Amino acid sequence: MQWLKMKFRFVNVILLLISSTCAQLGADPNGYLTYCPCMGRFGNQADHFLGSLAFAKALNRTLILPPWVEYRRGELRSRQVPFNTYFEVEPLKEYHRVITMADFMWHLADDLWPESERVSFCYKERFSLQQEKNDPEKPNCHAKDGNPFGPFWDTFHIDFVRSEFYAPLHFDVHHSNEAAKWQAKYPAESWPVLAFTGAPASFPVQLENCKLQRYMEWSQRYRDASKDFIKEQLPRGAFLGIHLRNGMDWVRACEHVKDSQHLFASPQCLGYKNERGGLYPELCMPSKDAIIRQLKRTIKSVRQTQPDNEIKSVFVASDSNHMIGELSTALSRMGISVHKLPEDDPYLDLAILGQSNHFIGNCISSYSAFVKRERDSHGFPSYFWGFPKEKDRKHSNVHEEL
Repeated sequence: MQWLKMKFRFVNVILLLISSTCAQLGADPNGYLTYCPCMGRFGNQADHFLGSLAFAKALNRTLILPPWVEYRRGELRSRQVPFNTYFEVEPLKEYHRVITMADFMWHLADDLWPESERVSFCYKERFSLQQEKNDPEKPNCHAKDGNPFGPFWDTFHIDFVRSEFYAPLHFDVHHSNEAAKWQAKYPAESWPVLAFTGAPASFPVQLENCKLQRYMEWSQRYRDASKDFIKEQLPRGAFLGIHLRNGMDWVRACEHVKDSQHLFASPQCLGYKNERGGLYPELCMPSKDAIIRQLKRTIKSVRQTQPDNEIKSVFVASDSNHMIGELSTALSRMGISVHKLPEDDPYLDLAILGQSNHFIGNCISSYSAFVKRERDSHGFPSYFWGFPKEKDRKHSNVHEEL
């Protein structure tokens, strides 16, 4: 009997907690917006997140924060990592209303978005890789077809009863009255949740949305880990953070430079209208010698301009070859030590790079672009490999900092 009383009290406590959380969260009468961050890895997803945040604000809908999609070596299905594993939720609310997908699905979805009313949004029909699923009479978004689409929605046991094609509407809310068109066609009373098959945003991130990076603050775990590494593993003094993108997939990606006006995040150094120049191979894949020359040049420049805060070490983040041996040998006579994390953690790499006194990244990489935007929000200097071109640098007074 005593056990039953304790169980009854426990259930009551749980119900009170759920009721209290629901009351605290409340339902947004303006509706909600969510999406699958299904294109690319973290750098691409971060670009899309900023655009989606701006889009949600323009439509005056609460943004349901999707988890980050990760791909682990040897695993066939993607993993969904809660948004707040890496970033704080509260700072985002200074800009606009947000809620984690877990909180929405657990506390609000049953009432606001019942299973019988879950509709997937896409611009036009998205064909399934399984031909038998494609029915000319019934066009479909096939929102759960493939990886990461299926695993993403399955994480929250979400199935869709039908598809909605929103063409010719688009996501640029900065240069037109597009937000009003969305609100008119999809009022919150009839469409409480807009669930997009992919991010309602462009890639690379629109220039107008870059400033939203300042609302993305690392979680306490990553703030502490990055500070501990800098304090315990790096020598006292300023350090230079660098990002080396040199895996085989990147080598293949760089082959497209010759045929492109822009590639991935290249607007961050070339400008959105190529006002600072066009693409060239060294911008995407600098040689080892070019990397070493630029490192030495940057270190010497800081010694001349900031003699009281000389660079004492280099921290390297890379998707493949960190070049620790080559860089250590090249910089040994300058008294510079070279470091990397003992175990790969791309998020901790990002958090550390954001705190470096100086940063050199890859202009084409959206991973580097995340660091650049974070540093811009704090007024920290950033540079890019091979930019400006070495021959142009010799004959001009162009400052390398961007």
